[in-house]
Amino acid sequence: MSDYNNNRVMKYFPGNLTGTVIAGGNGLGINNTQLNHPTGLLFDSSTNSLIISNNGASNIVRWKIGDSKWTIIAGSSTGSAGTDSIHFNQPLSVTYDPMGNMYVADMFNHRIQLYLVGQSNGTTIAGISGIPGNNSTMLCYP
Repeated sequence: MSDYNNNRVMKYFPGNLTGTVIAGGNGLGINNTQLNHPTGLLFDSSTNSLIISNNGASNIVRWKIGDSKWTIIAGSSTGSAGTDSIHFNQPLSVTYDPMGNMYVADMFNHRIQLYLVGQSNGTTIAGISGIPGNNSTMLCYP
């Protein structure tokens, strides 16, 4: 589970109140051994990795179980936010479809970004970048 303000991901076994840190836990930051307010999580069984919405760093990272650091999948490597096709502004959640395409809820850009397999540029498939709204073409903090 994401432990947002402790900048880590924890693992708990059923019936056990004590968890284990499996990603992050090295303080708030943007170094590849740290997380910055993680939110959404996805387990990728094909790579034995967690895919993490690293919300405060405006990126999506892969943290292989047992490793001490992450690799970046999409977004900023420096923690900077943006509205273009290679940046996020506090991504909230991430999921994959059966073909391996990645979908990211880009919260403060008010959009959903699609990343086709092997591509580093996202395509906005819902919402309008940076503009919140409530009509049928807009999103507000997805």
